[in-house]
Amino acid sequence: MIYSNACAYAIRALTRLTMVRPEGYVLLDELCEGTDLPRHFVAKIFQDLVRNNLLVSAKGRGGGFALARPAADIPLIDIVAIVDGKEDLESCVVGMAKCDDLQPCPQHDQWKELRGEIETFLEDTTLSMMARTLSSKMEMIGEPLPVFKSKSKQVRGTATTG
Repeated sequence: MIYSNACAYAIRALTRLTMVRPEGYVLLDELCEGTDLPRHFVAKIFQDLVRNNLLVSAKGRGGGFALARPAADIPLIDIVAIVDGKEDLESCVVGMAKCDDLQPCPQHDQWKELRGEIETFLEDTTLSMMARTLSSKMEMIGEPLPVFKSKSKQVRGTATTG
C-alpha cells in the first residue's frame, strides 16, 4: 500500500461523495451507509479535511460535508498530503535515514523511478476522474449506484438537489 488505511478511507469516501453529490452537502451517515467505511473514523478524517480546506461542513437541515472546490480541481495528491503527508513518498523505501543519489540504498534506483510514477499518478488523477471510473465499473458489474435521500443546502453558489 502506498498510503495508510485512513488515506484509503478518505479517497473512497470522497470518491463516493463526488459520485453522488459533487456540488452539495452529504450526511456522513448516508455516505457510509451500505459500505464498510467506518463512520466514526471517516468523521475524524473529514474534520481534518475541513481544517485543511478540502471540505466544508454545515450544520442543520441540508448540511453535512461538501467539497470545498470542484472535484476536477482536487487531485489525489492533495488528499494524501493532508491525511498522510508527502514524507512517506519522499522517504527511503527501506528506511535508511540518508538515501539519495549520492548515498543510495540497495533499492534506490528502482524506487526512485516508481516513486516518480506514483507521484505523477496522484497529481494527475482527480476526484472527478475517480468518481466517473467508479460509476462505470459499478454499472459494468450491475451494482446500483448509491442514492442519497437527504436534501442538500446550496454550495459554491450552485443550486443542488438530492
